[in-house]
Amino acid sequence: MTSRKFAMILISLAVVGPASAQSDVPVPYWASISVDDARMRKGPSPDVPVIWEYRRKDLPVKVVARHENWRKVEDPDGTQGWMASYLLSRTRTAIVTGEIRPLREDASLSAAVAYRAEPGVVGRITDCKDGWCLLDVKGRKGWIQTDHIWGD
Repeated sequence: MTSRKFAMILISLAVVGPASAQSDVPVPYWASISVDDARMRKGPSPDVPVIWEYRRKDLPVKVVARHENWRKVEDPDGTQGWMASYLLSRTRTAIVTGEIRPLREDASLSAAVAYRAEPGVVGRITDCKDGWCLLDVKGRKGWIQTDHIWGD
């Protein structure tokens, strides 16, 4: 493959990749890390120092600013920095906070407990209503109160 063809492929990926899908969403918004290894930087450039390295796909982040193909994000601990937009997904995820939390069969305190989740467990959010979100943790689903998660 010639270097010109390679450059054309990269340009095509940049135009139709995740950045274009995220550029019209007003900030702040929720996103998640879409790769197994992602770096947070001090500024919106690959030339600035890395301040944090994440090795946890699906970790929720809050996008608080945009600059070209970069997103300023906040992680669950409150750390803020810049990530390339292709490292992020609009897939909604959340992390369980505090202590062991019940995941219930319905969005109600009186509903039976389907599972229990430890703090730090990450799952995908498929629905939210009335202060509850349906959390899917590797196929195990249950409703959890929104004040027991970060990323809703």
